[in-house]
Amino acid sequence: ERGLSLVSGGTDNHLMLIDLSEHLLSGKDGEERLGLAGITVNKNTVPNEKRSPFVTSGVRIGVPAITTRGMKTDECIWIAHKIADVLNGSGDPTALKQIRQEVKELCGHYPLYDGWGL
Repeated sequence: ERGLSLVSGGTDNHLMLIDLSEHLLSGKDGEERLGLAGITVNKNTVPNEKRSPFVTSGVRIGVPAITTRGMKTDECIWIAHKIADVLNGSGDPTALKQIRQEVKELCGHYPLYDGWGL
């Protein structure tokens, strides 16, 4: 819906690979930008890769990290929109900082070790 395509064409399983080969933004740049926004992903090659394996044209996302925290469909949709905001955006540090704060707030509602006394 936001102009990013998944290699699989959909979200059939817990791993997704966003194909940025038609975008100026590389997988490496996308990984760095998303990291600044508090969203951890990995750069990854895509089928028929045209960029170096050190740069890549893809960003790999794994959902178990968020479902382990207890997040459900609504949170996944929210995160997907934040990912699109970052990857489609200009990389403005102020915007990335704002998204990072929003991500931090979401994660605060779903702590990793809730009830473990840590």
